[in-house]
Amino acid sequence: MSDNKVTMYGAEWCGDCRRSKKFLDSNNVNYTYVDIEHDEVGKDKAIEISGKKSIPVIAFSDGTHMVEPSDNDLKKKLEELSVL
Repeated sequence: MSDNKVTMYGAEWCGDCRRSKKFLDSNNVNYTYVDIEHDEVGKDKAIEISGKKSIPVIAFSDGTHMVEPSDNDLKKKLEELSVL
């Protein structure tokens, strides 16, 4: 994945989080997963990044982020960053 860094903030009870995590895993994307249920600092960071409490929040190395992205939108972003 070179220098591209992807961080996903989510929780196991969240269906959209499980879907995005499955997409990243199935496409062999190297990413950091922060379980906001067990990481208060991570939870606060996700809210700080997105300005809301919706998850997943997926942050990218270019300073952008996505909240609750569709698989297609996530794919486009990862292609734009040359991660996929």
